[in-house]
Amino acid sequence: MRKMMKKTIAVCMAAMMAMSVAACGGADGSAKGGDDSTFIIGSMGPTSGANASYGTSVKNGAQIAVDEINEAGGINGTKFELKFEDDQADAGVAANAYSKLYSDNMDALLGATTSNACQAVNKLAQKDNILMVTPSGSTKDITEPDNVFRICFTDPLQGEKIADLVTDTLGYKNIAVLYDVSSDYGVGIHDAFVKQVEAKGAKIVSDQSFTSGDKDFNTQLTSIKSAKPDVIFVPGYYQEASFILTQAKQLGIDIPFVGSDGWDGVTTQLGTNANIANGAIFLSPFFSADSAENVKNFVAKYQEAYKAVPDQFAADAYDGVYAIAKAYEKAGSKDTDALIKAMKEIEVDGVTGKFSFDETGEPNKDAKYIQIQKGEYTIFNANKKTK
Repeated sequence: MRKMMKKTIAVCMAAMMAMSVAACGGADGSAKGGDDSTFIIGSMGPTSGANASYGTSVKNGAQIAVDEINEAGGINGTKFELKFEDDQADAGVAANAYSKLYSDNMDALLGATTSNACQAVNKLAQKDNILMVTPSGSTKDITEPDNVFRICFTDPLQGEKIADLVTDTLGYKNIAVLYDVSSDYGVGIHDAFVKQVEAKGAKIVSDQSFTSGDKDFNTQLTSIKSAKPDVIFVPGYYQEASFILTQAKQLGIDIPFVGSDGWDGVTTQLGTNANIANGAIFLSPFFSADSAENVKNFVAKYQEAYKAVPDQFAADAYDGVYAIAKAYEKAGSKDTDALIKAMKEIEVDGVTGKFSFDETGEPNKDAKYIQIQKGEYTIFNANKKTK
């Protein structure tokens, strides 16, 4: 149960030593979030700064889910409310955002959006005994506290799955890697990918790195070109991927590219030059053109509300809200321990696919792969060997 009573009593005693515990409110320690008529989901992500698109997508996707739940009458007679804070993808700002949401009596936390922000708040949520569900924080250690769950894949799991795709499905033997050495995301995926590739009997012929924010990749790409790989793997985000693809084209590099889920958005970044990315494949938990009815409905509502096509961050947040709601429905209570127990017993038929959670808070779900054709995303059948 949330430690609200202890905090409230301490404040009341400091203000007026003679005041009773009952006067401080809720002597039985009940009613997280103030009352049972509203379940407050606190959420955070960057809505300003270089990573603003990620947090904006999370906020928008979560709001659509909350609106749907309320339009259907709520859960257990309870309506949901979303309270969102901009954490600027910064650890210090994220800690302050968490404190604001805690003081606003959140019943569960959907967030943070980025890994560094998650690492700043997961132990705070553990200390306060708050259920935390990150839609997109992918660093492995985020879910170490037993109150933390995640919707997306971990970085190491991404690396392993993409290595299987490259070696088993695509049949490549000589592989180059160009990764972001300055981020836990890039390093985590890279290390797992390289280990899995070598275990499969393939070879890393060139292992190059860059730093977040870099715009010149000619030195690394020239080195990769001379190594004559069959494929180039770039675990990073779409901003750098767009520069890499453009400069590879300028250098006359005609080698297939494979990316991680951070590539989502690369065609938008490339704009009228999106055809440069043709043939590239990247892992993604979400495909906006999926024919599934729930995906089509979500995409239509998102486009109507925000005049944009939802990305994986929006989809992960949407599914995260429904996971919290389903846990609340099963638990029949705001009690955090009951919510955590329920999270491990539910299954969600989400827009990112059907998933459940294991004992460590990780999602059990299948990966999707997107291939860019004619400047547009198409689904890639990873079960069909191409070489």
